[in-house]
Amino acid sequence: MRRRIFGTSATTVVLGLLIPLAGCGGSGEGAGGSGTLHLVAAEYGDTPATSSKAFWDKVTGDFTAAHPGIKVEVKLLPWADIDREVSRMVKAGKAPDMALMGSYSDFAAQGKLYSAEELLSISAEANFLAPLAEAGSVGNTLYGLPWVASSRLLFYNQALFEKAGIKDAPKTWTDLKSDAKSLKDKGVKFPYALPLGPEEAHAEAMIWELSNGGGYADSAGNYSLASDQNIQTWKWVKSELVAPGLVGPTPPSQLNRADAFAAFLRGEVGMLNGYPSLAHEARAKGIDVRTVAMPVSENLGAGEIPPAVGVADWMMAFKQNGKRAEIGKFLDFVYQDKNLTDFAGRYHLLPSTVSASRTPAGGGLDNNDTQFLTALRGAQLYPVNDPAWVTVSDTIKRNIGRAVEPTGDPKAVLEDIASKANEASKKH
Repeated sequence: MRRRIFGTSATTVVLGLLIPLAGCGGSGEGAGGSGTLHLVAAEYGDTPATSSKAFWDKVTGDFTAAHPGIKVEVKLLPWADIDREVSRMVKAGKAPDMALMGSYSDFAAQGKLYSAEELLSISAEANFLAPLAEAGSVGNTLYGLPWVASSRLLFYNQALFEKAGIKDAPKTWTDLKSDAKSLKDKGVKFPYALPLGPEEAHAEAMIWELSNGGGYADSAGNYSLASDQNIQTWKWVKSELVAPGLVGPTPPSQLNRADAFAAFLRGEVGMLNGYPSLAHEARAKGIDVRTVAMPVSENLGAGEIPPAVGVADWMMAFKQNGKRAEIGKFLDFVYQDKNLTDFAGRYHLLPSTVSASRTPAGGGLDNNDTQFLTALRGAQLYPVNDPAWVTVSDTIKRNIGRAVEPTGDPKAVLEDIASKANEASKKH
């Protein structure tokens, strides 16, 4: 019997919400002195000026002032390295007290982590947004504490739409195709940017599959990567968007998210899927960017609204050094609304708790962010609560682009991905 990977309303996560700065920051490995906690955290900034170091310096200083017997040292690592480095530390018997990164379930499966119930008050544990808490749970136990999150919406460049004579945002796949053709006819380089390169193809793939009633899981919560709906989705994308040249000059399998976003910021993209920080960057460059829900397939029933894709990053606490009480005090402190909204606001992401997400503008939520928050409340996240997900997501990232290549067979590609995913699941 296959392991159930999704909760009742199927949820999920992305390995890193932002592409970050090379390593910087504080301490070494191990538990250190009895009064010192060690946190290994991903670096969210992409320049020294935007480094997460300023946030952690302030919040750890404030915490120690309130709890003089406990010092917190933070080591920042780039997203490209942190999962591997923390895994190495744990394997070597030198686990940090806490880690903030993109995956947690492998450590939970090994029995290495404290549960939220062991660390937080009942009210603090209940404060996490429901889709995020579900994605952070293995079985019914919360191990991955959601930190910051985001959701994906369709972005379009209003000036390019006006140039192409498009009056309304697309609501269906047919609308999207028609708009892409109009944009192409007006010389737009990427009418619809389709990033299926290995950087983050699993996000774009899930967005498209959900918009046709498919996705990564069936109604029972098991992987359904080669479902009829998913095969139909990629046949449509290949024949109706890619073959007619409506996705731009770069083959989708070679277009990464970062490159698609950069092209959007240059005014070369009519439509693409994005998250809040891209909207802020675009507006800062004077681009009139609009955001709407992903258009849906005409195969969906009337009024059927598929979920958006949600992403989140995770705080976890390791048992190895036996500092449950001290860790609990620090997490209660760092998850205060003022701290969470401060961090989220720095990177135009969304706080993970109900109370912090209600914070008005000035705490990180503006009118643009609230649209993403609304989508997040009903979003589906990747199955990060499955220990095999890291392998499964990598398989999707490196293969889904083949489905839309000129010689690609969507059914064969999806069945190959599903076969490799099943093999990965059997190993865990």
